[in-house]
Amino acid sequence: MGRTVRFGETEFTLYLTGLHCFFALKQKVTIPYSTIKSVFVDDFDAPRWMLRMPGTSISPLHIYEGSFKHADKWYFLSYESRQSLVIIELEGHNKYAYVIFQHENPTEVAAELRRRVRNLQMGD
Repeated sequence: MGRTVRFGETEFTLYLTGLHCFFALKQKVTIPYSTIKSVFVDDFDAPRWMLRMPGTSISPLHIYEGSFKHADKWYFLSYESRQSLVIIELEGHNKYAYVIFQHENPTEVAAELRRRVRNLQMGD
């Protein structure tokens, strides 16, 4: 699929390979668990007037790869189908307000992220 995830001790990393990496102009996005406000799996329609900065979009086909800006918020998008995406809302991240990506196991990724954030908040 061109996207892999890694759950570290203090941060989550989304790795892009192949064409995803090429079109996103980025190899990875790292997210400290402490900046994760919410995580869920849902459909997502990118706002029509997002600015690619840098990134690639083919909106009629719902293909988005890279960094985008909309309403003074930064998004990192990596998907080619708008259904069942991992949607991470961030607070205090050094760049992004949202990271939204496609994965072959979205519910498992979201559940593990929620577990790690909960453990961090409880001090485990």
